[in-house]
Amino acid sequence: MRSLRPLFLASPLIAALFGAGPALAQAPGAPPPGVTVAKPVVKEIVEQDQYTGRFDPIEYVEVRARVTGYLDKILFQDGANVKKGETLFLIDRRPYKAALEQAQAALTSAKARLSFTQTDLERAQVLAKGGNISEQVTDQRRQASQTAQADVDSAEAALRNAQLNFDFTEVKSPVNGRISQRLVTEGNIVITDQTMLTTIVSLDPIYFGYTVDEKSFLKYQGTLGIGMGVTQRGKGAPIKIALAGEEKPTRKGTLDFVDNRVDNQTGTVLLRATVENPDGFIKPGLFGIVSMPATKPYQGVLIPDEAVSANQDKRIVYVLGEGDKVAAKTVKLGPMVDGYRVVAEGLKGDELVVVNGVAKVRPGAQVKPETTELPPTKK
Repeated sequence: MRSLRPLFLASPLIAALFGAGPALAQAPGAPPPGVTVAKPVVKEIVEQDQYTGRFDPIEYVEVRARVTGYLDKILFQDGANVKKGETLFLIDRRPYKAALEQAQAALTSAKARLSFTQTDLERAQVLAKGGNISEQVTDQRRQASQTAQADVDSAEAALRNAQLNFDFTEVKSPVNGRISQRLVTEGNIVITDQTMLTTIVSLDPIYFGYTVDEKSFLKYQGTLGIGMGVTQRGKGAPIKIALAGEEKPTRKGTLDFVDNRVDNQTGTVLLRATVENPDGFIKPGLFGIVSMPATKPYQGVLIPDEAVSANQDKRIVYVLGEGDKVAAKTVKLGPMVDGYRVVAEGLKGDELVVVNGVAKVRPGAQVKPETTELPPTKK
């Protein structure tokens, strides 16, 4: 019995402690927390998807020699902008000048023989009418005239070929663009169609190519019609590109090419945009991040990311109700647009949402709200 006595002695103290509970609960509480509430931004939006891609020149030319000879002169500065038809290299022209003059002389000789045989044939035809020459002789002279005509045709072809070779000693730019460094110096022998002299790339406009996965491509094809037909350059869907180090996309372009098949190995489709590059700032080979339209324009409900809380695997926002009490609403979120988060489901757009002080509120709790207005675009 002695062992049980301490329990009886302690029981009044325990009862006193527990009895104090209701008194503590009835003590005055802290004032309602102050929060900022605002209506969501409701406006027409277009959701954007982002992909990484690379810039490529629309025109890329490997400049090669078209005749063999000594490289006599180089007429450009490395890295300069060149125009179509501008002379870049000069190959020793003397051998080809001689060949051209020889072809011209051969043509003159062939024309002289043709003139003689035609006159001889006409004379034979006159004599044949009077029976003063045999038909065989007339046929021989006609054959000689036809052979002389063929010799003239051959000489003219040889002259055109000699003229081409002579012209090819001036290596000219086939496109407008920026030239690379010279790959051969003066005094070296260059060989027809083998020696690469330099390269030229066009810069304005420039291509931007990237790949999208099969699921996304089917979405774009179904909602936007991308890939359903041929699009002229500059007439496709608008896109924007951010270069490395840029926070926001600033380079504008148009999506005007979709490849004709899905890659079997990667399950992706190649898309290509044309981007204006008047200042030549963008160089082929640079990487960029493209933002392209993923939906048609629609009325979107937008809220700041700070207004969203997590409840296990759900996303919730707090909406101000009667008596300045907040209620939790489950929402389905979309991508970021203009600095805000798109609310795909859960809000109509006319609610007052807690946008600041979310950590201080609980569902059903009373708050001290301060109303503000969200700007159309969050900086």
